[in-house]
Amino acid sequence: MKAAGALGISATSAGLFLRAAEVRGQTGPPVVATGDGTLFAGQEITVQVIDASVKLPLEEVRAEYEGATGAKVTIVADPIENAFSKLLEDAVNGTNAIDGSVIGMWWLGELVEGDFVLAYDDYYADTSDKFPKYNSEDEFVGLQALRMYDGKRYVIPYDGDGQCLYYRRDVLTDPTWMDQYKTETGNELGVPKTWDEMVAIATFFNGKDFDGQGTPGSGISMHLKVGGQGMFHYMSLSAPYVIGPDNKNLYWFNPEDMAPLIQSAGHVKAMEAYLALAATGPEAQLGWALGEAWDYFLNGNAIFTFSWGDVLPLAIEQKKPTQGKIGTAQLPGTMAYTNPVTGAESATTEVNYVGNTTGGSWAPVVMKATEYPEAVYYFFALMATEAKQKFYAGRGSDGVDPGRWSQMPPEAVPEGTGSLDDYTSQGFTAEEATEYCKAYFDNFNNPNQLPYLRIPGAADYWSALDIRLSEAVSGGQAAADACAATAADWAEINDARGIDLQLESYKRSLGL
Repeated sequence: MKAAGALGISATSAGLFLRAAEVRGQTGPPVVATGDGTLFAGQEITVQVIDASVKLPLEEVRAEYEGATGAKVTIVADPIENAFSKLLEDAVNGTNAIDGSVIGMWWLGELVEGDFVLAYDDYYADTSDKFPKYNSEDEFVGLQALRMYDGKRYVIPYDGDGQCLYYRRDVLTDPTWMDQYKTETGNELGVPKTWDEMVAIATFFNGKDFDGQGTPGSGISMHLKVGGQGMFHYMSLSAPYVIGPDNKNLYWFNPEDMAPLIQSAGHVKAMEAYLALAATGPEAQLGWALGEAWDYFLNGNAIFTFSWGDVLPLAIEQKKPTQGKIGTAQLPGTMAYTNPVTGAESATTEVNYVGNTTGGSWAPVVMKATEYPEAVYYFFALMATEAKQKFYAGRGSDGVDPGRWSQMPPEAVPEGTGSLDDYTSQGFTAEEATEYCKAYFDNFNNPNQLPYLRIPGAADYWSALDIRLSEAVSGGQAAADACAATAADWAEINDARGIDLQLESYKRSLGL
């Protein structure tokens, strides 16, 4: 959300992000555009972005872009709740007031299927100095796949979302707490490797004053408000209960008949873990969107949160009480997963970790009806350049998270072509940067990945899940009932949109 990437960052939460680099004495991202101001002189474009963290780089680069090209750009920041509907309405009605948009990847199916966005393969392949250059293959493979549709490039790389675990390193390594946990549970205290372990640790610390503030803390901090991205939490958590070495793709629907799979046994077990974990957080989180949940953790009130790449950089940039106390790891896994079609459970000898690209992975598209496609592409390509992306990765307030080889220092990933200085220059310790980058590398490069839903109607399916999750957490609903209710909602969406059309899109999205 998030990362920038997020399904529900409210305007009130946006203030958490929008602090210019100069507040910390930073110089800001490097200037890379060259030009004499004549390339697109006289052209005016309007670009859309959600009113949250990912808009900051657009505002920063405006003067650089206008000075180099001579074009003028208007940035329209819309609340995430209606940004997609506004973009779609503009395109469908032929108003064409929006020339380009920074979209959430779940929007892409409808935009491509409606023939509303431009494939930019020719611009990318241009060997002249006309456009800023970037390497799309610098992104990790899972993120690259989100940018393409039917083999064509539609989305210019920008933000890359995936969820990892953030934990209080100082508490989990404290000898006193380690002894007490061992005495009370019989188990060793440490970074949880499975979701069962994480639920147990969160339950143990819930209600204890582990931060020395004189008040009880919580095991977890989550954003559970409807429209506040609770369904993203569920997706990431549930992945290893369903996906595994012998089931790479079956998670959302049966590719034979589009039957929803969320009421299968693996999903029900995941829902039980989700509800148990949510119970270790404060009651107030039922009304929290992303910003409130992050703040609660960053101010030292919870042992865990699992979220996008912004969390640790924000702790550092904003000098939160938890600065220097936060560890980062890939999300926990399971010791078994269940095929949602056959019902066969597969036990594993090693922890079944599953990576994810959960979130918006917010990145730009050029609208097909724009009068000035080259000017729009240039503006967005400028923010995709390696020099800017390396700076964005270490700063919390821009919402752009690491997902590239050039953002990985060799100390974290031997094959990485980045530098620790990209992070330490912005306040990270070498240990924090190494652990942080390694966690996101492990997440994005896991051979087992949660499939990303990009078919038309993805927002409808996710909204239904979001509502059912909120009902389950607040109303004490049984996990199986919550899953069954969601499956019924999804079946209704299938019927309304046409099962045959949805099935065709779904199969294509899975490469079947």
